[in-house]
Amino acid sequence: MTTETLAPPKTKSQALRSFEVTDFPAVTGMAEEWRFTPLKRLGDLVAGDGTGAVGLLHEQADVPALVTVEHVRREELAGDPVLVPFDRISALARARFGEALVVSVTRQAVLDKPVLLRTKGPGAGATAFGHTRIEVGALAEATLVLEQVGSGTVADNVEVAVGDGARLVLVTLADWEPDAVQAQHLKFRLGRDAKVTHVQVTLGGDLVRQFTTVEYTGRGGDAELFGLYFATELPADPASGARRGQHLEHRQLVDHTVPDCRSYVGYRGALQGEGTHTVWVGDVLIRSAATGTDTYEINRNLVLTDGARADSVPNLEIETGEVAGAGHAAATGRFDDEQLFYLMARGIPEPEARKLVVRGFFAELLNRIPVVQLRERLIAAIESRLTGAGG
Repeated sequence: MTTETLAPPKTKSQALRSFEVTDFPAVTGMAEEWRFTPLKRLGDLVAGDGTGAVGLLHEQADVPALVTVEHVRREELAGDPVLVPFDRISALARARFGEALVVSVTRQAVLDKPVLLRTKGPGAGATAFGHTRIEVGALAEATLVLEQVGSGTVADNVEVAVGDGARLVLVTLADWEPDAVQAQHLKFRLGRDAKVTHVQVTLGGDLVRQFTTVEYTGRGGDAELFGLYFATELPADPASGARRGQHLEHRQLVDHTVPDCRSYVGYRGALQGEGTHTVWVGDVLIRSAATGTDTYEINRNLVLTDGARADSVPNLEIETGEVAGAGHAAATGRFDDEQLFYLMARGIPEPEARKLVVRGFFAELLNRIPVVQLRERLIAAIESRLTGAGG
Protein backbone atom coordinates (compact mmCIF):
# COMPACT_ATOMS: atom_id res chain seq x y z
CA MET A 1 0.00 0.00 0.00
CA THR A 2 1.31 3.44 -0.98
CA THR A 3 -0.42 6.35 0.71
CA GLU A 4 0.41 9.87 1.76
CA THR A 5 -2.09 10.01 4.61
CA LEU A 6 -4.78 7.79 6.04
CA ALA A 7 -6.18 10.30 8.55
CA PRO A 8 -9.63 11.75 7.88
CA PRO A 9 -8.97 14.93 5.88
CA LYS A 10 -9.75 18.26 7.51
CA THR A 11 -8.82 20.25 4.41
CA LYS A 12 -8.24 19.62 0.70
CA SER A 13 -4.50 19.49 1.31
CA GLN A 14 -4.95 16.51 3.64
CA ALA A 15 -7.03 14.38 1.27
CA LEU A 16 -6.06 10.73 1.00
CA ARG A 17 -3.75 9.86 -1.88
CA SER A 18 -3.01 6.26 -2.76
CA PHE A 19 -2.38 3.83 -5.60
CA GLU A 20 -4.51 1.20 -3.87
CA VAL A 21 -8.15 1.08 -4.97
CA THR A 22 -9.20 -0.57 -1.69
CA ASP A 23 -7.87 2.37 0.33
CA PHE A 24 -10.75 4.49 -0.95
CA PRO A 25 -14.37 4.20 0.16
CA ALA A 26 -17.10 3.43 -2.33
CA VAL A 27 -18.18 6.39 -4.42
CA THR A 28 -21.46 7.82 -3.10
CA GLY A 29 -23.36 11.06 -3.50
CA MET A 30 -23.01 11.68 0.24
CA ALA A 31 -19.36 12.70 -0.23
CA GLU A 32 -18.76 16.37 -0.95
CA GLU A 33 -16.63 15.71 -4.03
CA TRP A 34 -19.37 13.62 -5.66
CA ARG A 35 -22.53 15.46 -4.63
CA PHE A 36 -23.03 17.15 -8.01
CA THR A 37 -22.28 14.07 -10.12
CA PRO A 38 -25.11 11.78 -11.35
CA LEU A 39 -23.37 8.58 -10.30
CA LYS A 40 -25.72 6.20 -12.12
CA ARG A 41 -24.46 7.62 -15.40
CA LEU A 42 -20.88 6.62 -14.51
CA GLY A 43 -21.92 2.96 -14.82
CA ASP A 44 -19.03 0.50 -14.47
CA LEU A 45 -16.69 3.19 -13.14
CA VAL A 46 -18.70 3.17 -9.91
CA ALA A 47 -20.28 -0.28 -9.91
CA GLY A 48 -17.48 -2.39 -11.41
CA ASP A 49 -13.98 -3.46 -10.44
CA GLY A 50 -12.33 -2.86 -13.80
CA THR A 51 -12.19 -6.47 -14.95
CA GLY A 52 -12.96 -6.97 -18.61
CA ALA A 53 -11.89 -3.47 -19.58
CA VAL A 54 -10.10 -2.85 -22.86
CA GLY A 55 -7.43 -0.37 -23.90
CA LEU A 56 -7.63 2.98 -25.62
CA LEU A 57 -6.41 3.48 -29.19
CA HIS A 58 -3.77 6.20 -29.61
CA GLU A 59 -2.86 8.02 -32.80
CA GLN A 60 -0.42 10.80 -33.56
CA ALA A 61 0.38 13.02 -36.52
CA ASP A 62 3.93 13.82 -37.61
CA VAL A 63 6.13 13.90 -34.52
CA PRO A 64 9.12 16.30 -34.51
CA ALA A 65 12.60 14.83 -34.14
CA LEU A 66 13.02 16.25 -30.63
CA VAL A 67 9.89 14.49 -29.36
CA THR A 68 9.44 10.81 -28.61
CA VAL A 69 6.08 9.05 -28.37
CA GLU A 70 6.06 5.56 -26.85
CA HIS A 71 3.56 2.99 -25.62
CA VAL A 72 4.73 1.52 -22.33
CA ARG A 73 3.10 -1.34 -20.43
CA ARG A 74 1.89 -0.54 -16.93
CA GLU A 75 4.39 -2.80 -15.20
CA GLU A 76 7.25 -1.20 -17.18
CA LEU A 77 6.31 2.42 -16.51
CA ALA A 78 9.30 3.80 -14.62
CA GLY A 79 10.16 7.12 -13.04
CA ASP A 80 8.79 9.24 -10.25
CA PRO A 81 4.98 9.38 -10.60
CA VAL A 82 3.54 12.86 -10.89
CA LEU A 83 0.00 11.76 -10.13
CA VAL A 84 -1.01 9.78 -7.04
CA PRO A 85 -4.79 9.20 -7.21
CA PHE A 86 -7.00 10.83 -4.61
CA ASP A 87 -10.30 9.22 -5.56
CA ARG A 88 -11.40 5.65 -6.19
CA ILE A 89 -12.00 5.98 -9.94
CA SER A 90 -8.59 7.53 -10.55
CA ALA A 91 -6.98 4.72 -8.53
CA LEU A 92 -8.95 2.14 -10.54
CA ALA A 93 -7.69 3.66 -13.79
CA ARG A 94 -4.11 3.60 -12.49
CA ALA A 95 -4.39 -0.06 -11.49
CA ARG A 96 -6.14 -1.31 -14.64
CA PHE A 97 -4.69 0.48 -17.67
CA GLY A 98 -2.77 -1.71 -20.10
CA GLU A 99 -0.34 0.60 -21.90
CA ALA A 100 0.59 4.19 -21.13
CA LEU A 101 1.10 6.81 -23.81
CA VAL A 102 4.43 8.48 -22.93
CA VAL A 103 5.38 11.74 -24.67
CA SER A 104 8.83 13.22 -24.01
CA VAL A 105 10.17 16.58 -25.20
CA THR A 106 13.97 16.80 -25.20
CA ARG A 107 15.71 19.24 -22.86
CA GLN A 108 16.13 22.71 -24.44
CA ALA A 109 14.10 21.72 -27.51
CA VAL A 110 12.04 24.51 -29.08
CA LEU A 111 9.30 23.02 -31.24
CA ASP A 112 8.19 25.00 -34.28
CA LYS A 113 4.87 23.17 -34.63
CA PRO A 114 2.39 21.54 -32.25
CA VAL A 115 2.38 17.83 -31.48
CA LEU A 116 -1.07 16.41 -32.26
CA LEU A 117 -2.26 13.30 -30.40
CA ARG A 118 -5.63 11.55 -30.53
CA THR A 119 -7.18 8.97 -28.22
CA LYS A 120 -10.20 6.91 -29.26
CA GLY A 121 -12.71 5.36 -26.88
CA PRO A 122 -13.34 1.60 -26.74
CA GLY A 123 -16.73 1.73 -28.47
CA ALA A 124 -20.34 1.78 -27.32
CA GLY A 125 -21.01 -0.43 -24.29
CA ALA A 126 -17.32 -1.03 -23.53
CA THR A 127 -15.17 0.28 -20.67
CA ALA A 128 -11.54 1.37 -20.96
CA PHE A 129 -8.81 2.73 -18.70
CA GLY A 130 -6.02 4.96 -19.92
CA HIS A 131 -2.82 6.64 -18.78
CA THR A 132 -0.85 9.43 -20.43
CA ARG A 133 2.49 10.80 -19.27
CA ILE A 134 3.94 14.01 -20.73
CA GLU A 135 7.50 15.01 -19.86
CA VAL A 136 8.88 18.38 -20.97
CA GLY A 137 12.61 18.75 -20.40
CA ALA A 138 14.22 21.76 -18.76
CA LEU A 139 14.23 24.96 -20.87
CA ALA A 140 12.16 23.32 -23.62
CA GLU A 141 9.21 25.01 -25.34
CA ALA A 142 6.37 22.96 -26.78
CA THR A 143 2.70 22.97 -27.77
CA LEU A 144 0.73 19.72 -27.47
CA VAL A 145 -2.85 18.96 -28.46
CA LEU A 146 -4.52 15.92 -26.92
CA GLU A 147 -7.90 15.12 -28.48
CA GLN A 148 -10.27 12.45 -27.17
CA VAL A 149 -13.04 11.08 -29.40
CA GLY A 150 -15.29 8.07 -29.84
CA SER A 151 -17.73 6.14 -27.64
CA GLY A 152 -17.64 4.08 -24.47
CA THR A 153 -16.95 4.54 -20.78
CA VAL A 154 -13.45 5.83 -19.99
CA ALA A 155 -11.44 6.56 -16.85
CA ASP A 156 -7.99 7.97 -17.46
CA ASN A 157 -5.12 9.74 -15.75
CA VAL A 158 -2.85 12.31 -17.39
CA GLU A 159 0.37 13.33 -15.66
CA VAL A 160 2.46 16.24 -16.92
CA ALA A 161 5.96 17.13 -15.69
CA VAL A 162 7.31 20.50 -16.85
CA GLY A 163 11.03 20.90 -16.18
CA ASP A 164 12.84 23.95 -14.80
CA GLY A 165 12.47 26.96 -17.07
CA ALA A 166 10.34 25.05 -19.60
CA ARG A 167 7.24 26.36 -21.37
CA LEU A 168 4.28 24.15 -22.28
CA VAL A 169 0.98 24.94 -23.97
CA LEU A 170 -1.35 21.96 -23.61
CA VAL A 171 -4.75 21.87 -25.31
CA THR A 172 -7.05 19.03 -24.29
CA LEU A 173 -10.24 18.48 -26.27
CA ALA A 174 -13.02 16.14 -25.12
CA ASP A 175 -15.08 15.70 -28.28
CA TRP A 176 -16.76 12.41 -27.42
CA GLU A 177 -19.82 10.88 -29.06
CA PRO A 178 -23.14 11.60 -27.27
CA ASP A 179 -23.14 8.22 -25.46
CA ALA A 180 -19.63 8.50 -24.02
CA VAL A 181 -18.79 8.79 -20.29
CA GLN A 182 -15.46 9.99 -18.97
CA ALA A 183 -13.84 10.53 -15.56
CA GLN A 184 -10.38 12.05 -15.85
CA HIS A 185 -7.69 13.22 -13.45
CA LEU A 186 -4.99 15.47 -14.92
CA LYS A 187 -2.04 16.69 -12.85
CA PHE A 188 0.72 19.19 -13.62
CA ARG A 189 4.03 19.33 -11.76
CA LEU A 190 5.99 22.52 -12.42
CA GLY A 191 9.70 23.02 -11.88
CA ARG A 192 11.44 26.26 -10.98
CA ASP A 193 10.45 29.13 -13.32
CA ALA A 194 8.39 26.71 -15.43
CA LYS A 195 5.18 27.84 -17.10
CA VAL A 196 2.18 25.87 -18.32
CA THR A 197 -0.84 27.17 -20.20
CA HIS A 198 -3.64 24.61 -20.29
CA VAL A 199 -6.74 25.10 -22.44
CA GLN A 200 -9.38 22.50 -21.62
CA VAL A 201 -12.24 22.24 -24.12
CA THR A 202 -15.25 20.01 -23.42
CA LEU A 203 -17.99 19.64 -26.01
CA GLY A 204 -19.01 16.01 -26.43
CA GLY A 205 -20.12 13.18 -24.21
CA ASP A 206 -23.06 12.17 -22.06
CA LEU A 207 -21.19 12.78 -18.79
CA VAL A 208 -17.66 14.21 -18.62
CA ARG A 209 -15.97 14.83 -15.26
CA GLN A 210 -12.46 16.27 -15.38
CA PHE A 211 -10.29 17.06 -12.36
CA THR A 212 -7.12 19.13 -12.86
CA THR A 213 -4.40 19.50 -10.21
CA VAL A 214 -1.33 21.74 -10.13
CA GLU A 215 1.75 21.17 -7.96
CA TYR A 216 4.79 23.46 -7.71
CA THR A 217 8.30 22.24 -6.89
CA GLY A 218 10.31 25.47 -7.19
CA ARG A 219 9.99 29.24 -7.10
CA GLY A 220 8.66 31.09 -10.10
CA GLY A 221 6.22 28.44 -11.30
CA ASP A 222 3.35 29.85 -13.37
CA ALA A 223 0.13 27.98 -14.23
CA GLU A 224 -2.65 29.35 -16.40
CA LEU A 225 -5.71 27.10 -16.62
CA PHE A 226 -8.40 28.05 -19.12
CA GLY A 227 -11.57 26.11 -19.83
CA LEU A 228 -14.34 26.24 -22.43
CA TYR A 229 -17.41 24.01 -22.30
CA PHE A 230 -20.82 23.94 -24.00
CA ALA A 231 -23.56 21.63 -22.66
CA THR A 232 -26.56 20.78 -24.83
CA GLU A 233 -29.43 18.31 -24.92
CA LEU A 234 -28.53 14.78 -25.96
CA PRO A 235 -30.29 12.82 -28.72
CA ALA A 236 -33.45 11.01 -27.68
CA ASP A 237 -33.08 7.47 -26.37
CA PRO A 238 -34.04 5.12 -29.25
CA ALA A 239 -36.03 2.80 -26.98
CA SER A 240 -37.93 5.18 -24.72
CA GLY A 241 -37.74 8.44 -26.65
CA ALA A 242 -36.63 10.18 -23.44
CA ARG A 243 -34.16 13.07 -23.63
CA ARG A 244 -31.66 14.39 -21.15
CA GLY A 245 -28.93 16.97 -21.12
CA GLN A 246 -25.17 16.67 -20.96
CA HIS A 247 -23.46 16.76 -17.56
CA LEU A 248 -20.09 18.52 -17.82
CA GLU A 249 -18.10 18.84 -14.59
CA HIS A 250 -14.75 20.55 -14.12
CA ARG A 251 -12.75 20.74 -10.92
CA GLN A 252 -9.37 22.28 -10.20
CA LEU A 253 -7.00 21.99 -7.26
CA VAL A 254 -4.09 24.43 -7.41
CA ASP A 255 -1.75 23.63 -4.53
CA HIS A 256 0.70 26.46 -3.76
CA THR A 257 3.39 24.91 -1.57
CA VAL A 258 6.47 27.04 -2.39
CA PRO A 259 7.04 30.81 -2.46
CA ASP A 260 6.65 33.24 -5.36
CA CYS A 261 4.47 31.20 -7.71
CA ARG A 262 1.48 32.30 -9.76
CA SER A 263 -1.78 30.76 -10.91
CA TYR A 264 -4.73 31.95 -12.93
CA VAL A 265 -7.89 29.93 -13.56
CA GLY A 266 -10.49 31.17 -16.06
CA TYR A 267 -13.35 28.91 -17.19
CA ARG A 268 -16.39 29.82 -19.31
CA GLY A 269 -19.36 27.68 -20.17
CA ALA A 270 -22.61 27.85 -22.09
CA LEU A 271 -25.73 25.76 -21.50
CA GLN A 272 -28.57 25.10 -23.90
CA GLY A 273 -31.49 22.75 -23.48
CA GLU A 274 -33.64 21.05 -20.88
CA GLY A 275 -31.70 19.10 -18.26
CA THR A 276 -28.24 20.33 -19.18
CA HIS A 277 -25.99 20.69 -16.14
CA THR A 278 -22.50 22.09 -15.70
CA VAL A 279 -20.38 22.09 -12.56
CA TRP A 280 -17.24 24.09 -11.89
CA VAL A 281 -15.40 23.78 -8.56
CA GLY A 282 -12.16 25.69 -8.22
CA ASP A 283 -9.97 25.05 -5.16
CA VAL A 284 -6.82 27.06 -4.54
CA LEU A 285 -4.60 26.23 -1.56
CA ILE A 286 -1.94 28.64 -0.33
CA ARG A 287 0.11 26.90 2.32
CA SER A 288 2.06 28.63 5.08
CA ALA A 289 5.38 28.36 3.21
CA ALA A 290 3.95 29.78 -0.05
CA THR A 291 4.65 33.44 0.61
CA GLY A 292 4.44 35.79 -2.37
CA THR A 293 1.75 33.74 -4.09
CA ASP A 294 -0.31 35.51 -6.74
CA THR A 295 -3.54 33.73 -7.68
CA TYR A 296 -6.95 34.44 -9.14
CA GLU A 297 -9.80 32.24 -10.39
CA ILE A 298 -13.01 33.08 -12.20
CA ASN A 299 -15.88 31.13 -13.72
CA ARG A 300 -18.58 32.57 -15.96
CA ASN A 301 -21.61 30.72 -17.32
CA LEU A 302 -24.06 31.76 -20.03
CA VAL A 303 -27.52 30.15 -19.79
CA LEU A 304 -29.12 30.20 -23.24
CA THR A 305 -32.45 28.46 -22.50
CA ASP A 306 -34.75 27.52 -19.66
CA GLY A 307 -34.26 24.17 -17.94
CA ALA A 308 -30.46 24.41 -17.70
CA ARG A 309 -28.46 24.53 -14.45
CA ALA A 310 -24.94 25.76 -13.73
CA ASP A 311 -23.23 25.22 -10.35
CA SER A 312 -20.15 27.32 -9.67
CA VAL A 313 -18.10 26.98 -6.47
CA PRO A 314 -14.82 28.92 -6.05
CA ASN A 315 -12.79 28.19 -2.91
CA LEU A 316 -9.65 29.70 -1.37
CA GLU A 317 -7.76 28.09 1.52
CA ILE A 318 -5.03 30.46 2.75
CA GLU A 319 -2.54 29.65 5.50
CA THR A 320 -0.33 32.75 5.20
CA GLY A 321 -1.03 36.47 5.11
CA GLU A 322 2.04 37.21 3.00
CA VAL A 323 0.55 36.91 -0.49
CA ALA A 324 0.92 39.12 -3.55
CA GLY A 325 -2.72 38.61 -4.44
CA ALA A 326 -5.55 36.12 -4.01
CA GLY A 327 -9.09 36.38 -5.29
CA HIS A 328 -11.96 34.60 -6.96
CA ALA A 329 -15.23 35.33 -8.73
CA ALA A 330 -18.11 33.48 -10.34
CA ALA A 331 -21.11 34.61 -12.34
CA THR A 332 -24.01 32.89 -14.08
CA GLY A 333 -26.40 34.85 -16.28
CA ARG A 334 -29.00 34.47 -18.98
CA PHE A 335 -28.53 35.36 -22.61
CA ASP A 336 -28.50 39.14 -22.93
CA ASP A 337 -31.63 40.10 -24.88
CA GLU A 338 -30.46 43.71 -25.10
CA GLN A 339 -27.33 42.66 -27.00
CA LEU A 340 -29.50 40.56 -29.30
CA PHE A 341 -31.89 43.45 -29.89
CA TYR A 342 -28.98 45.82 -30.60
CA LEU A 343 -27.60 43.55 -33.31
CA MET A 344 -30.99 42.79 -34.86
CA ALA A 345 -31.82 46.49 -34.97
CA ARG A 346 -28.83 46.87 -37.27
CA GLY A 347 -30.13 44.34 -39.75
CA ILE A 348 -28.46 41.18 -38.46
CA PRO A 349 -30.84 38.17 -38.48
CA GLU A 350 -31.52 36.62 -35.07
CA PRO A 351 -29.62 33.32 -35.66
CA GLU A 352 -26.51 35.22 -36.75
CA ALA A 353 -26.88 37.68 -33.88
CA ARG A 354 -27.00 34.83 -31.34
CA LYS A 355 -23.84 33.35 -32.86
CA LEU A 356 -22.04 36.68 -32.57
CA VAL A 357 -22.97 37.08 -28.90
CA VAL A 358 -21.83 33.57 -27.99
CA ARG A 359 -18.67 33.85 -30.06
CA GLY A 360 -17.85 37.07 -28.21
CA PHE A 361 -18.42 35.29 -24.89
CA PHE A 362 -15.89 32.59 -25.79
CA ALA A 363 -13.49 34.75 -27.83
CA GLU A 364 -10.87 35.26 -25.11
CA LEU A 365 -10.52 31.53 -24.51
CA LEU A 366 -10.61 30.54 -28.19
CA ASN A 367 -7.77 32.96 -28.87
CA ARG A 368 -5.66 31.05 -26.34
CA ILE A 369 -5.57 28.06 -28.71
CA PRO A 370 -2.44 28.45 -30.85
CA VAL A 371 -3.51 26.01 -33.58
CA VAL A 372 -5.52 28.01 -36.13
CA GLN A 373 -7.25 25.02 -37.74
CA LEU A 374 -8.39 23.72 -34.35
CA ARG A 375 -9.62 27.14 -33.30
CA GLU A 376 -11.69 27.49 -36.46
CA ARG A 377 -13.07 23.99 -36.03
CA LEU A 378 -14.20 24.77 -32.48
CA ILE A 379 -15.89 27.98 -33.57
CA ALA A 380 -17.82 26.01 -36.19
CA ALA A 381 -18.78 23.35 -33.63
CA ILE A 382 -20.08 25.94 -31.18
CA GLU A 383 -22.10 27.71 -33.85
CA SER A 384 -23.60 24.42 -35.07
CA ARG A 385 -24.83 23.75 -31.54
CA LEU A 386 -26.58 27.11 -31.49
CA THR A 387 -28.53 26.13 -34.61
CA GLY A 388 -29.36 22.69 -33.17
CA ALA A 389 -27.12 20.80 -35.59
CA GLY A 390 -24.57 19.74 -33.07
CA GLY A 391 -26.74 18.30 -30.30
